[in-house]
Amino acid sequence: MTRSAFAEAPLPLFDADEADPVPPRGARLPSYLKDHRARLRERFLAGGAAAMPDYELLELVLFRAIPRRDVKPLARALIDRFGDFNAVLSAPPERLAETGGVGPAVICELKVVEAAAHRLSRSRVLRRQVVSSWQALIDYCHATMAHRETEQFRVLYLDRKNVLIADEEQGRGTVDHVPVYPREVVKRALELNASALILVHNHPSGDPTPSQADIAMTEQIRRAAEALSITLHDHLVIGRARELSFRAEGLL
Repeated sequence: MTRSAFAEAPLPLFDADEADPVPPRGARLPSYLKDHRARLRERFLAGGAAAMPDYELLELVLFRAIPRRDVKPLARALIDRFGDFNAVLSAPPERLAETGGVGPAVICELKVVEAAAHRLSRSRVLRRQVVSSWQALIDYCHATMAHRETEQFRVLYLDRKNVLIADEEQGRGTVDHVPVYPREVVKRALELNASALILVHNHPSGDPTPSQADIAMTEQIRRAAEALSITLHDHLVIGRARELSFRAEGLL
């Protein structure tokens, strides 16, 4: 299309997630953007995620959501706002939407990647012995919970051979509290014919140090489970950069 023809064309179309006008669908991507995207893809294929800073990895994800505009400024804005790549993926949709340039397509793309990461890490621990896949279990808990902005309480149910048979969310709460009902935890263990439990919850503050309420709740569940010959192996508290094990700390 010549410059004069372009000037006489209808007004540029807008994509749902693009704040600026973009050429009509079918128009060629500017060569500098095309070359930039090709270089990023080549670097990723050659060196993997380790070869790229967070904002460039995020650019690769955004390419599909915003196919005809430079996404580097948006990638940097998201990293600046949320902190790192993982935190962007884990951010609630309503908070993502507060960033200029983020619309349904971007949110969907980010949440698909997040779901894929969770499903992959979950596949590495489900139906496997916890003892032999402990680090994979820790990685899974961090992937699913470390960047949440509110507390979540999960129970991992194990069979007699300590194989993980179920991973279930028991409650969601606020930034510093989640309601937990020991009777429901034990009742579900009986329904699943589980022989042991691992409790997991996150601290959005980033500090995994357990509160007195955490300790008291854990003891209530331990006693309720013990009365039915169900073992409480551990309670993991997930922070941003590290986790705390009740068992390792002598709290169980």
